[in-house]
Amino acid sequence: MSRLLWVLLAAIALGLIVLIARHDAGTVFGLESEAFARTLALGTIAAFIGAGIFRSGYAFSYLAKAAFFWLLIIAALVGGYQYRYELQDVANRMTAGLIPGSPLSIKDADGRVSVMLERLRNGHFEVKAEFDGAAVVAMIDTGATSTVLTYQDAERAGLNPDGLDFTVPVMTANGTAKAARAVIDELRIGAIVRRRVPVLVTEAGRLDRSLLGMNVIGTLSGFDMRGDRLILRD
Repeated sequence: MSRLLWVLLAAIALGLIVLIARHDAGTVFGLESEAFARTLALGTIAAFIGAGIFRSGYAFSYLAKAAFFWLLIIAALVGGYQYRYELQDVANRMTAGLIPGSPLSIKDADGRVSVMLERLRNGHFEVKAEFDGAAVVAMIDTGATSTVLTYQDAERAGLNPDGLDFTVPVMTANGTAKAARAVIDELRIGAIVRRRVPVLVTEAGRLDRSLLGMNVIGTLSGFDMRGDRLILRD
């Protein structure tokens, strides 16, 4: 085995000498110098790995099984990287179906973004949006002129409702209430982003669920309903 090792070292040294000597020519044995260098490096690694395997003393069947196992792992890693976007899309679709309100962002060939939502059992569409980084579940309400936050969701978004002026009358499921005007710096619905969004904040206990109104939906290029799915188009 030591003789084989010296042969491998001599072959590697010869390859390096030829590569250095032919550097100005740009090619070695018909290959570009860079391609030849990569081939030489990979060959060196493969040679030393092979020499180590043969010197290990393990049976060939064991080595074959181990090699097959590692090839499967490498193939899985390469395949996962190559199809990472498709796998991410599948994961997003599963999440959207299993977790109510989870937005599924879709980008077409032209780079335009759409967000798909699944209808809830109560017949409404809700979305888990981010108001200034805070996760808020809001019901899609095309009948609401403004986007309205509950007192608790406004606190979660960092608006400090105690310092707001509740002077705007609004109608809720619990009757007439007073709301205050505020502005959200950034609103995210999946991959759809809107900045400096005016919102209303209701008094504590006067609204059960925050509402995503037409002042946001109206900024979209369109939205349509397909069965139990609502698609928002940026």
